[in-house]
Amino acid sequence: MLTKLNYLTVDWPLRQARLFPQVRPLIVEIGFGNGDHLIHLAQTRPEYNFIGLEISSQSMDKAEAKIDKRRLANVRPIHCRAETALAHLLGPQTVTEFHINYPDPWFKKRHQRRRLIQRETVDLLTSRLRAGGTLHLATDITEYAEMAHETLAHTPGLTNQFETAWANDIAGRFRTKYELKGYREGRRGHFFRYQRNAMPVAHPAVIKELDMPHLFLHSPLSAAEIVDRFEAARHQAGGAHIAVLRAYADPKRDTAVFEVVVEEPSIEQHALLLLSPRADAGEYMVRLSAVGHARSTAGMHRAVAAVGEWVTGLDAGGRVLARKLRT
Repeated sequence: MLTKLNYLTVDWPLRQARLFPQVRPLIVEIGFGNGDHLIHLAQTRPEYNFIGLEISSQSMDKAEAKIDKRRLANVRPIHCRAETALAHLLGPQTVTEFHINYPDPWFKKRHQRRRLIQRETVDLLTSRLRAGGTLHLATDITEYAEMAHETLAHTPGLTNQFETAWANDIAGRFRTKYELKGYREGRRGHFFRYQRNAMPVAHPAVIKELDMPHLFLHSPLSAAEIVDRFEAARHQAGGAHIAVLRAYADPKRDTAVFEVVVEEPSIEQHALLLLSPRADAGEYMVRLSAVGHARSTAGMHRAVAAVGEWVTGLDAGGRVLARKLRT
């Protein structure tokens, strides 16, 4: 059975030697759906390693079962947003090909920030491509194709491989279940192929994990008294949106747990922060809980700071003693 992989447990950046029997040129499919296209690539191109990125747990389960059944060693699915993978997992000039098949168009205005094909994400995709590498995109929505063309055509590091903005058919293309359904319902495919050219582009480094955040404080209040005064709160700092949702106390251990959601441009995490007593009376430490696999990002450091500073502000005798934070 495949070891299940997600952005909380894999290395930042990825190390092929930890995932595959042999290091080979890497191809990445973003949003692989039921996994048929990804598996077809892995079976027909054994000289490459393949990573599939997907946010649907159901799609992950289906793809993992198919890969296990076929005993494919050169393909690994990872439960991860594309933006997170581009910022934290995939280093500059490490990918030979990207494949993006029928991405969600996110038509509603309030959802447009979630679109995959937009300026910042395309720039990162370009940075992660090796020289001569290719970006393949398919959509059956004309409005999305027009928007993608406008973005891709104005990306200096990419060159269109077609004489037209896109092609409406690709000879020999493996057609997915979704793609075939679209043709039956009268939706034509719009296919893009862009190659990484010699134009210089910015190559943002992989955003690596920081040291674990800690804040040490003094408060005359017990953990139960702290939780009794809790009110949900939201904070914004350094590009991170932090929501402190709930708090729970364990009076026997004089500890408290705070449930937080931290949204950063490249990653979203749902985690628990632990307030626990130290040896000296009235002293506490706030840190990431060992429950779950939260990554120590800049946003998590800011979340620890927000909770710790809120606790010290509850009583005139409260004060921060020390911070091991990057805020």
